[in-house]
Amino acid sequence: MEELELFDTPMVDAASMGQLLLHLAINLIFCGFIIHKLYYPKSKRRDYYFTFALISLSIFFMIFLLGSVKIKVGFALGLFAIFGIIRYRTEQMPVREMTYLFILIAVSVINALAVTLTYAELLLTNCLFVCFIWLFEDIPWIKHVSEKLVKYDRIDLITPEHYDEMKADLEKRLGIPIIRFEVGAVDFLKDIAMVKVFYEGERGNSINNIFNFPKPGK
Repeated sequence: MEELELFDTPMVDAASMGQLLLHLAINLIFCGFIIHKLYYPKSKRRDYYFTFALISLSIFFMIFLLGSVKIKVGFALGLFAIFGIIRYRTEQMPVREMTYLFILIAVSVINALAVTLTYAELLLTNCLFVCFIWLFEDIPWIKHVSEKLVKYDRIDLITPEHYDEMKADLEKRLGIPIIRFEVGAVDFLKDIAMVKVFYEGERGNSINNIFNFPKPGK
């Protein structure tokens, strides 16, 4: 028997259950690979690992289990709008993490909605997502440039003729090779200038643009 009924309501539909489990397995495999193999090795952010995994799973179930196709599409578009304006209250979500969030939502929505596609087409779509992420994460001819905001106390060096001397001083004090830097606001009363430093190597993070230490208790 494919169905068990209770009070004329199907309790178990083998075909629907099989479809759910198969689509869920595809979603878990590909989203898990994106999170664990492409995102996490470079960021080492366990908090986002947790967030991405549960959001992906939640989106899949909500989309798949909605009855109407129109509701599914409208709900999916609404999710993109919500996450497009979301701001985390503790810190701003970095661009790379926001990009991965959009990708995982897109993959989960596709895996949940694509019930009319063949499994070959669905697998190909997921594989293309993985391949493009892998490609753009490790393009050898594009170097990653990070930036850091620095409160600089030697304002006697901020003039253009002392550019090389100021660059050498920043490299010595920060301990990193600097590609270039830009001088922003200058406070002559406190002898402080805001300097944005551009350097190659590590990926940028959300605390590079923080000016002040957080107050105690926050």
